Amino acid sequence: MNLKGKTALITGGAHRVGRILSLTLAEAGVNVIVHYGSSHAAAEQTLSEIRQKGVSGWLIQADLNQLEELEGVVEQAWRLSPFQILVNNAAIFEPLRWDQVTLSDWQRHLNINLTAPFLLSQAFARRLTEQEGRIINILDWRALRPVDDHLPYTISKAALASLTRSLAVAFAPSITVNGIALGAILPPADGGDVHQAISGVPAGRWAQPQEVGQALLYLLGSATYTTGEILHVDGGRHLI
Repeated sequence: MNLKGKTALITGGAHRVGRILSLTLAEAGVNVIVHYGSSHAAAEQTLSEIRQKGVSGWLIQADLNQLEELEGVVEQAWRLSPFQILVNNAAIFEPLRWDQVTLSDWQRHLNINLTAPFLLSQAFARRLTEQEGRIINILDWRALRPVDDHLPYTISKAALASLTRSLAVAFAPSITVNGIALGAILPPADGGDVHQAISGVPAGRWAQPQEVGQALLYLLGSATYTTGEILHVDGGRHLI
């Protein structure tokens, strides 16, 4: 796919990894529809930076936990600009062990991290018809090597990895569906120990933002014969 002039919808595209993805695509000439939940100030700042790169950008606010509204999110985005790329990035990441998880915690993680990407992908595929399209699901090394410290998050991401492969078959050949499983990309938002975060990473360091961006551009542009793949950008963390 020639990315220049295309349009992408990125969920959670206003800050942290979402911001990296949004600006990477803008730099590549892609118009970007930035979805955000409650981070309005960050969304406005990211939108400004997108437009400074000479492409078009728009904002959409939506609570992805409100599943019945997600068809409307795609419809609203489509009215702004028909888009060929969907990046399911938004997620919640709560440090809950099995004995701390409530039913509400469990369902909220499944809604936002799994069901919302499915419903958005479903609505996107219905509108794309015979056009060429791309879906990227942002995963985590924990999805394929589970741990017990973020239980509902881990389970939801493991299910999203399975969904990625299933939709790759269902949407072929016009839409490719791939995942990027991330590791230590940015310091913990809660101010956690930055050294502990990379203690188990074979590469021994944090990722560079451009390394995440390069993985995204590869799967969107060059990897025309790749679908159902999960590309780990985690410094080897999933191996140990």
